[in-house]
Amino acid sequence: MRSYVPKTDEISQEWLVIDASNQVLGRLATQIATLLRGKHKPEFTPFLDTGDFVVVVNAERVAVTGNKMEDKLYYRHSGYPGGLKVETLRERLDKYPDRVIRSAVWGMLPKNRLGRKLLRKLKVYSGSEHPHEAQQPRTITL
Repeated sequence: MRSYVPKTDEISQEWLVIDASNQVLGRLATQIATLLRGKHKPEFTPFLDTGDFVVVVNAERVAVTGNKMEDKLYYRHSGYPGGLKVETLRERLDKYPDRVIRSAVWGMLPKNRLGRKLLRKLKVYSGSEHPHEAQQPRTITL
């Protein structure tokens, strides 16, 4: 029995819009990662990009459970001695709400060329407006 590998013209990619208001961050990120990878399609192949484009709106209204607003920390380092910067989830949501969802989804994608290609298909916006109306995206509820 041979494995089925879809050809490039057999792969259909559509645009999906997800409203992140009052959605729990981790659960939202897992569903976005599934859509980006294409695991919801019957022609899913682990080493090919069979997923859809995902547009997330209202990223500033994402919800978290427990005390994660103060307890969850984001680290970055400048490369210099003493250059460690620490930021809480609340601070990151106030400044860059799109980066919170992007980093949560990146944690659930493969860390290779395919994962970077999939992450480029994720578009996150803090408000309810997005510039992708020309692609005629389909709104889905999670």
